[in-house]
Amino acid sequence: METTTLEPWAPGDYCLAALSSVDSHFSELAADVYARACRFDFDAPGFCLIDLGPEATSESLRRVMIELKQELQTVHGANCARNLVWLSAGRFDQQVTTKFHRDGGPPECLLILGYEPTSIRAEFSLADYSRCAFDLGLTPAQFLEKHNPMFVAGEELLRPYTTRVACFSNAHYQVLVINNSVAEWSDDRRAWQGVLHTARILNPSDAHRRVVNSTMVASVEMGAPSSVSDADIREFVTTSLVRQHGYTKPQ
Repeated sequence: METTTLEPWAPGDYCLAALSSVDSHFSELAADVYARACRFDFDAPGFCLIDLGPEATSESLRRVMIELKQELQTVHGANCARNLVWLSAGRFDQQVTTKFHRDGGPPECLLILGYEPTSIRAEFSLADYSRCAFDLGLTPAQFLEKHNPMFVAGEELLRPYTTRVACFSNAHYQVLVINNSVAEWSDDRRAWQGVLHTARILNPSDAHRRVVNSTMVASVEMGAPSSVSDADIREFVTTSLVRQHGYTKPQ
């Protein structure tokens, strides 16, 4: 497999127009998201941002996330004869700058993150570590072991493979879908090729919240059970509970 000249992804490659509601065109949106985020090679970004605009609500944002997962599940089943199941769902006040990382999980998984309007500004970037690993003759897991991006040397290796999300806005309701996989690229079996993500928080504040609605889904064999119940998902959609990120104490 050959790779092309390194260039950051253009906004048109990963930014999708605002939705006013979940309607009959939602399956078309899911197909667009799947093509961009659920990639099997390096011809797509591995992530996608959906802008719902400033007039949505926290609950409608979360309902979009749930409906999106359901539609992606349909697309994935048709493409791979596999299912998508929930691994986690929660809400956090996240105001800590991070290094490039993946959020754990099985070899093939997605993050579906919902951001609410806030006065806390942030910059979001994605790094195509799977492609970097491929170019170095490594698997993604080997890359993370040999070139940990938590350290400067690993971070520098990823610089040419990095895209800053130009359409990320703290003033809008937005859904960011990230291919969080660590699967190896193979000629014999198609597998999702993941990216790493980082958020740089510009003005953290104890007086305000930056709410992130965080979910993870996994690609599994048909019939495999979900780690999260339907009741848990219904609670996720309607709850007002927001936890301090990294802690168990409710806020």
